[in-house]
Amino acid sequence: MVAAAGALSSDPPHIPVLLGPLLDAVAPVSGIWIDGTFGAGGYARGILAAGAERVIGIDRDPDVFEMAAEWVDEYNDRLVLKQGTFSTLDEVAEGPVDGVVLDLGVSSMQLDRPERGFSFASDGPLDMRMSREGLSAADLVNTADEADLADIIYHYGEERASRRIARAIVAARASVPIVTTAQLAQIVESCLPPRKPGQSHPATRTFQAIRIAVNDEFGELIGGLEAAERALRPGGKLAVVSFHSLEDRVVKRFFQHGSGGAGRANRYAPEAPEDTPRWKARNKGITADAAELRANPRARSATLRLGLRTAAPARRSDRAALGLPKPVLTRG
Repeated sequence: MVAAAGALSSDPPHIPVLLGPLLDAVAPVSGIWIDGTFGAGGYARGILAAGAERVIGIDRDPDVFEMAAEWVDEYNDRLVLKQGTFSTLDEVAEGPVDGVVLDLGVSSMQLDRPERGFSFASDGPLDMRMSREGLSAADLVNTADEADLADIIYHYGEERASRRIARAIVAARASVPIVTTAQLAQIVESCLPPRKPGQSHPATRTFQAIRIAVNDEFGELIGGLEAAERALRPGGKLAVVSFHSLEDRVVKRFFQHGSGGAGRANRYAPEAPEDTPRWKARNKGITADAAELRANPRARSATLRLGLRTAAPARRSDRAALGLPKPVLTRG
């Protein structure tokens, strides 16, 4: 996630969240890296400047590569761009890599463009598709049944008024399809008490939930973590920046379980079978300091976690142990 939107130039104004702490945490930087959420290219540039021989930038959003065309040639073959999802980053890399960085969630380039439909800040079509393909937010909002909508909003947005909001959405779409961000935001706002000074917009959690469902973000997250485990050579580094507690919980538990530090779910649970650690993990997440928060308020919810790959073979994670939100069926 970056700090500002706009067309990219050779000196873009985008400030990647936690870039300084990330580079400090993974130093020294060398070899081949993957930036699995390329976005505005801020992490890729920072990693190249810090000493990486080459960076492979992956993104599912085709607009990213059109914007990057203005400056990508500066790096010649040191920067290679590939459209795709980070859950297949090991296939894209075609060989072992020395580092992977994943910046989760939606980028400000997407948030700040009304035509992409991610934000209620400006009215636009209710889209939210990172890849511009498949089920849109409007499709979901206008076709999902009330129970599924309530589950999506509750499990992916942690919104306690999810049933009330789902009921209001179904009632509203019976009269006219919900096709804009302003329509949806007004419906949600009508279901909740007026916000107090300093509180986020009432529609924040609902928009987050619908975006997560549309883009299968938790499926991509666990797929990306496992792909990084497969792609990294022993000693390779995985840095993950998350932006809400649901994501951070999954990342934290992935590293805990992979490093043998998860323990038992409770004292009565059987001990997990002994497993050779696949990760050496930093136990505590890194957050933005006061200076970064002043310069970039979007960093306030960001958490960086880091893992160091061991030589143990990669394996599929135990989904049930990672704290993934309850799966919600959104596709036929």
